[in-house]
Amino acid sequence: MSMFGHPGLLPLLAIPIAWGFWQWLARGQQVALPLDQSPAPSGWRMDGVLRLLSLTPALLLATAILLLARPLVEGPPDYPREVTNIQLVLDTSGSMNEPFGTRVREDGNAFTRFDAAMSSIDQFMRNRAGDAFGLSIFTEKVIHWVPLTTDLSAIRLATPFVRPGAFPLEWWDRTLVGNAIETASELLETRSDGGRMMIVLTDGETPDMADGRAVEIGQALKAKQIVLYAISVRAEGASNELQTACEISGGRLFESGDQQGLHAVFQDIDRLQPVQLSSAQPRWLDYNRPIALVGLGLLALLQLANLGLRYTPW
Repeated sequence: MSMFGHPGLLPLLAIPIAWGFWQWLARGQQVALPLDQSPAPSGWRMDGVLRLLSLTPALLLATAILLLARPLVEGPPDYPREVTNIQLVLDTSGSMNEPFGTRVREDGNAFTRFDAAMSSIDQFMRNRAGDAFGLSIFTEKVIHWVPLTTDLSAIRLATPFVRPGAFPLEWWDRTLVGNAIETASELLETRSDGGRMMIVLTDGETPDMADGRAVEIGQALKAKQIVLYAISVRAEGASNELQTACEISGGRLFESGDQQGLHAVFQDIDRLQPVQLSSAQPRWLDYNRPIALVGLGLLALLQLANLGLRYTPW
C-alpha cells in the first residue's frame, strides 16, 4: 500500500499531461527548402521515435511533481512503548549520611546510604530509558526537586544539592514517610498518560503510618492507580506499616544492606514493572528512490537525444 504525503500537489500533473499532448501533436512553423520536393521516403519510424523523445521534458516535470508530493510506502508496523511515570521519593534526613557497606568514595570518605541510593537510581534510570522520572526529597517536609521528565540528566545533576546536610537540620530532619507518599501521589495523579509508579527509599521509621493510616494510604494509591515500591536500608529492618501500604497498592517492600543488594532490588522492580508496548501503529516510509531513478534515466535520455535525435526547422 502506498500514498502521498502532500496529495494536494497531484493535480499539478495536468500540466505535464497537457504539455505532452502538445509536444506530440504540434510541430510549429517549418522552413521550406527545395529538398522538400525530393522523392525521399517520409521516415515514419524516425518520426515516431522523435515524437516519443519530445515527451521527455514533460515526463521530467511529472517526475518532479511526484517527488514533491512525497511518495510513501507502508513499512513494518511500529510498537511504541507506553511511558511509565516514575516518582522517586528519597529520604534525605541526616541518617542517610551513615556509611553503607565497605565501599569508599573517590574523595576518601565512606560511601553513604545516600550515595548508594543515587548510584542505584542512576542505573535504574538507564535501564528504563524512555520513561518519565521525577525526584522528590523528604524528611518531615517534602520538596518536589525535579518534575516528571524524560531528561534524566536533571536528576543526576541534582545530587550535590539534595545531599543530606545541604539543608539546616533544625527544619529538615526527622522522617515522615506517610506524608511524603501522600504528597508525591498528588503529583503523580495529575499525569493522565501512561502508568504511575512510586519508589520510596528510606532508612527511617513510619510513625505517621500507624493506627490504620497505612491501609488508608495503600487504598488511596490503589484508587489513583499508583503502584508503590519501597526500599528500606535500615539496619533494624523495615516497618510493617510500609509493607502493608505497598502490598495494597500492588507493589512490594524490599530491604537492602549493601550496594550490591540495592542494585539487585532495583533490578527486581524493573522486572516486576516491565515496559508496556502500545498496539501496532502503521509506519510510512519515504519512497523516493524508484521515482528519482526514473527521473535520472529520463534526464540522461534527453541529453542523448539533444545530440541529434530532435526536430529541426528544415
